This record gives sequence, structure tokens and C-alpha cells, in this order.
Amino acid sequence: MATVLICRRFPRLSRVTTFSTTAKCKAESGSSKRKQEKEENPETANTGTESVATIQLLDPQDYRVSYNPSAYAKSRAASRQHASGNSGQSLSDTFTSSGTAQVQHTFCTASSQALPPVRNTLPKPKSKPLLKQNISADFSVARTKEEAEKEKIETHDSKEDPRVFQRGRPEYRCLSYDKFDPVDTLPLEEGDSILHSVAEWKGSQSPGTITDYFHKLSRLPVEQHTALVSEPRFNTLCRCAVKNIGLFSTSDLIDILKACVRLVVPPTHPLLNACENEFCRRVWDMNLDQLLLVADCWRCLERSVPSYLSILFSYANMHWKDLTLPQFVQLVYIIGEGRRSPVDLMQKVESMILKYLDSFTLEEVGAICLGLFKSLSGISDHVMRKIADRVSLQMEDMSTYALVNVLKMLRYTRMDHLPLLKELGKVIPARIPLINIQGIMHITLTCSSLHYFDEGIMAAVATSLPSKVAYCRSKDAAKFLWSFGCLDYEPPNEEEFYSSLIEQMHRKLHEFGKFPEHLLTGLLGLAFVGHFPEELIDYALRDEFVQKTRGSKYELKKDLFTLSKSVEIECPSYQGSRLPPQLSQEITEMVLNFAEQEIYVRPEIVEATSLLQSMLGGPEYVKNHMILPHTRSSDLEVHLAMDGHPIPFNLKDPIADKKLKDIGVSLTDDLMSQLIKGRSNSQSPVEVENEARTAGQERREEARTPCTGDHAALSGGALITDARSQVEPKSGHCLEAPPSLVLNRQPRVVKLAIQVSNRNHYCYCSKRLLGLHCLKRRQLRQLGYVVVELPFWEWFPLLKRTRLEKLSYLHYKVFNPALLSRTG
Repeated sequence: MATVLICRRFPRLSRVTTFSTTAKCKAESGSSKRKQEKEENPETANTGTESVATIQLLDPQDYRVSYNPSAYAKSRAASRQHASGNSGQSLSDTFTSSGTAQVQHTFCTASSQALPPVRNTLPKPKSKPLLKQNISADFSVARTKEEAEKEKIETHDSKEDPRVFQRGRPEYRCLSYDKFDPVDTLPLEEGDSILHSVAEWKGSQSPGTITDYFHKLSRLPVEQHTALVSEPRFNTLCRCAVKNIGLFSTSDLIDILKACVRLVVPPTHPLLNACENEFCRRVWDMNLDQLLLVADCWRCLERSVPSYLSILFSYANMHWKDLTLPQFVQLVYIIGEGRRSPVDLMQKVESMILKYLDSFTLEEVGAICLGLFKSLSGISDHVMRKIADRVSLQMEDMSTYALVNVLKMLRYTRMDHLPLLKELGKVIPARIPLINIQGIMHITLTCSSLHYFDEGIMAAVATSLPSKVAYCRSKDAAKFLWSFGCLDYEPPNEEEFYSSLIEQMHRKLHEFGKFPEHLLTGLLGLAFVGHFPEELIDYALRDEFVQKTRGSKYELKKDLFTLSKSVEIECPSYQGSRLPPQLSQEITEMVLNFAEQEIYVRPEIVEATSLLQSMLGGPEYVKNHMILPHTRSSDLEVHLAMDGHPIPFNLKDPIADKKLKDIGVSLTDDLMSQLIKGRSNSQSPVEVENEARTAGQERREEARTPCTGDHAALSGGALITDARSQVEPKSGHCLEAPPSLVLNRQPRVVKLAIQVSNRNHYCYCSKRLLGLHCLKRRQLRQLGYVVVELPFWEWFPLLKRTRLEKLSYLHYKVFNPALLSRTG
């Protein structure tokens, strides 16, 4: 057992606390190939095939996560069990049982190699590195009945749970394959007889006989299927079917395909190649029920059939008006499972949703949302709002799985549907303990993506998560950290919550090479709330990992930049890897260029800048820029002396230089001569320099001279809403600070960072600041700035008021006596 030393910061406690956690990682058990998990969200659209993913959680010490676990509710007992038989029986000497028919593709939660410990003032264990330690002994404790029940809760079938809607109507029986449809089991002796007969074939056989043999063999006990598929005599039957593929009727060909589904024939099998080609040829001679059934079989076989789907979608587009409600829902399901969004169909999909919305079952509503979400299909706000309206009225009657699918689409469309979100806060907290980990993740991620804070939901998640954390994928752990950090929520069990997730991030370190975005997502979420696990940060800022981020389909430079600069400011003792200076400079320039085009020019910021310059004495007193470029938002910087007077500091303001272009200048002979020769004919270089210096001194003295007239209207600091006239300071003059700000003269300077906030800086319908902006203000204070906010609920309404009212408001904000007393 190793002790992990993790640097954690609790900003609200204004101190750095170091604590130890127990490393519970297990060495990888083998070198077999593992397929990486496929992400079921718009960020990782999948156009390929997927493996069977029935998850039965075991003792956490031997825990395996099956490929693509993506469902979020308890499955029916039937979906978790297969028919069992005597594995010792055989069909002749060569046909033996192979146990389960499904080959599970799994990867272990064990960690990869360890990170070297980051040096700091705290002692480090001298034994083995952190990430090479075995799982703690407490994971091997015998399971209690309560723990066994928890494991059952986590059991789900990612292939079958999305198909639950098909149980709601009998019409789906002819549109989809039902593997739970009861069939009479074929005796082993009869199966052996069929294979013996096939072995003796010498000529061609009738399509009816071939179809009958496939149908009968598919009724063998499930545990015999794997051995059957590899049986030479079964391959003879398949070759015969391929040879006669064009002679089968469409119904016979569908029966063969269904037999292949039951037998779990590999998706690349030659028989399936021939079947796909034949079905593509026959599409226009088939009816829609048959087309949807065949597409469903391909899905069950996990075979990617883009050509067949393209033809199916074209067919559906031509016969759109003939679609029944079940056909429509099944079609949207197929669209989602194929991860394809046929552009010409989407407008018609919206019209059909509106047509049938009141007739859908709640499971069908969830299925439609999941299909749209998986296929990255856009949907209008109007249609999404209609769906949300219905769900908000019937949420208590909706399964959690269907509800989570609606939340995914709500998140994808960024729909701020307050009635649904409020109802979610009433219904979902009590369900959290019964939902598996991916469902909880999507609920939490929806709240953070929509910037919606509900303490009941977040507290329920935080309470349940530590006991389930071993079931988190790398993506799940990262999204939990991001969501809590984004909403700046510190749960009651904060230390247990964060330590368990940080440990899981260590265990999943081997997955971040394939999904680097997840590591950065988690680390940024931690940084938002002031937590900095140094070993993970050291790994994320290494050159090797930075190179991996370049291969990601996401732009991760800004995330690396934010993490690196935050560590630089908040962890001065950090000794680990850092972002290369040239890369930091490149990202800084990129961020600043974006700010000049998109941020500095926003009306609310431009107006505040202009008025502050007018109020304080000119452009040299205000700087509109990013004090912290890694936080990606602007600041209006103002410097005040301790006596409250503004200090000019922005002497090379590019914006001020640009304004000179608007000033009219008469071209006299003297001026032209000065421009050509570098000085006026009538002045020596020394005289020119002295004149410029004198003018600057006069301006600075003028800036320190108490103003009259306008000051009488503004010196009180209160907002004047009944001004009879608009009066503003003359150019080059400043407003005097109120007498209460005049303190003992000291050489210290108070640096103000004025924030012009907007709604995107806060949680939805609240004044709760989001995590990134909490991080920014915390770091500004650490760098010695006094943060002054112009909150959008005050500043935006003022933009429509008189100039005098705006100046009065800004004067109150800048010359607030509390600012200087806070720094004195």
C-alpha cells in the first residue's frame, strides 16, 4: 500500500491543506488486446460497429468494464441471463460446448505505470511509485448482501436497454428482432443429425432446405452456439447459402439473417457479406417493415452497413407520408444506432415528432431523443421545447433511462427549459442511489452544461458517488469533476468525494492516452475549485502528453494553457512539468487575437471603457485587456493611489493610438517640414523634447487637481436617477475621489480589475458565479488585484439610461471607500 501525497487547495479556507489517500491500483493482468470504449455522445460520434456490452459487476478487485457500457437503468432480468444447458454434452466428437456464446471485450481498471512523484516540501514514500501499487486490502473484504444489491443495480445491457421501447407496442414485432422471443430448444441429437446430413451433401440443395437447417440450428442451446459457428459442417452450410443467395425469397433470406443473429455469427463472416449485397439489391422490392427489420438485424449483429442504410433512408424519404408511428420510432432508432444523420430526412423528422408527440409512450420519447443525440441530429428549439413540455408534466412516470436520453438531447440543443429542470430537482435526487454510474454522470453533466445549479441533485450525486467510483470510466470521472467544478459546488463530503475521484483518475491513467481530453477536463474541473493533484498535473504537462493532445479531434491548447498558468499562480512550490514557453506564447497570442475581435468590442465593455476614460482623465488611466489571458475574459484595469486619486499607467495603449486617426490636423509648411526633417524649422530638438515633457507634467498635475462643476453632481457616489441635465468631465480632467477615500499618502498602488460580467458568467437564473470565473477572481486577488464587478443585472439596464447615471454608477464602483480600506 502506498500513500499518495496530493496538494489540495481550499480557497474558502484560505490555506493549503495536504492530505494522504490510499492508492488502490492493480497491475494490469495481461497483454491481450483491448478495444477502447466508444463514447455515446456527440463529442465522439461512432460510425463503426460495437461489441456486446452486458455488464455484470464482480468483486471490485477483479472488476472489468465491458465495451461501451452506455445504458442507465436497471434491465429486465431476462436481458441479463442466457438459457443454460449441460456444457458437457456434445454433437459428435468435434462439436463441443464452449460456454457462453458471447465474447466479451473488456479492459481492466488497473493502472498503467506510475508517475514519478513531484518534489515538494513534504516527504515522499521511498518504496514503489504510486501507480504501481496493488489494490488496497479493503477491496477484498467479503461482500455483504447490501453490496451485492448495489452490484445488481449497476448491471445493465447496453445493447438491450435502448430497445425497451419496442416492448410497448405489438407492432414492433415485425419491425425488430426480439432475442427474448421464446423458441423451442432443438435437441442436440437432431442438431447432430442436421450437420451429418450437410456433410454428405454432394449436389445443390433447395433454398427451403437450407433456410430450414439454419432455423433449426439456431434453436440449439445457447452455450453450443460458439462451437457451432466454428464447426466445419456449419461452414459448409454457409457456403451453400452463399452459392444460392439469389434463389432465396426475401422472407427466407430474412429468416437466415435472424438465425445468424441468434447464433451470434461474427459481423465479418462471408455469409453476411453476401446477405448485405443481396439485400442492397432488393431494397426497392421490399416493404418498409422488412427494410426496418433487416436494419435491426444488422444492428444486433454489430455489423456496419452504410450502403444499406443509405438506401433505406432514401426509401423512407420517398415514402415518408406512409410511415406509421412505430415505423417512425424504429427508423429514428436505426438512424441513431448507425450514427448517421440523413440531412434530407431531418426536417421531416421534426414534423413527424410534432404529429405523434401526444401519442408516443414515454419510452418512445426517450428513444427518439437518444436516436437524435447519437446521430448528431440538430433539432429546432420549438420541437425540443415541445418534447420538454411533455416530459416535465409526466416525469414521475418516466423510466430513468428514458429521462436521461431526453436530458442528453436537452444538453445537446442547450435548451434552458426551466419547468423540466425544476421538476428534475424534485424527482431525480431520490432515484440517484438506484441509478448506475453513467446515468448519474449524464444527469450531472446536463446540469453543468446548462449552468443549472440544484443543490438537491448535486448533494445526492456527491453522497452516492464514492461507493460507486470504481465503476467510473475515465470519461465519467472527468465529467463529474468538471460538473462540480463548473458549478463551483463543494459537497458536504467534499474530501471523500474529491479524493475518491482523484484516485480513480490515477487508476484510469492508461486510458488518457486515447482520450487526452478527459484528463484535461477533470483537471480543469479540479482547478476551478482550487484542487491541484500534482502528479496528474505533472503527467498532463509532459511533452509526451502534450503531443498526444495534438492528435485529438478537439482543440486542447487552451485547456493546457489554463491548467499550466493556474498551477503557476496557485502552486508556487510545484516542481513538475510545465508547458513549453514557446507554446504558451503561441496560445497567448491566439487568445489575445480572439479577444480583440470578439471580446473587447462588446458594447457593454466598450461603453464602460469609454466612460471610465472620460471620468478618470483619458486612455492612459484605463486599460481594456486580459490581465489573465488563460481565463479567456477581459478586464478593465485601473490604478489608484492610496489617497484615492487615479494614476496614469497605460501609456502605450494601442486603442488610444488608433483614435488619433480621427483627429483632423492642418498641414502647414512648418508641419510638413517637421515631418520631412524630423523637427520644426523654428525649434531645436531640445526645445521639442522640453515642450513635450512640460505638456505631460501639466497633464499629470491637471489630473490631480480637484474638478469643479461636474464633481458636485457625482461626488456623493450614489446613483443619480433624477438628473435634470447630462454633465460629464471635460477631456483631460478627472473626478476627484470622495473625501472618505483621502487617507495618509503612501507609495502603494491599488490595482483594480474591473469585471464587466454577463449572464454566461453565472449559473442559470441565479447570481452564483461559475467555476472558471471563480478561478479567475481568486487568481487576480492572489496577484494583488482588487476585483470590482459591474454585474450584468446592474450594468446592462444602465446602458439604456443617461450618460450621467452611468458615470455616477461607475464613480461609485471605482471610488468605493471599501476598496482602499480592504487593501490598507
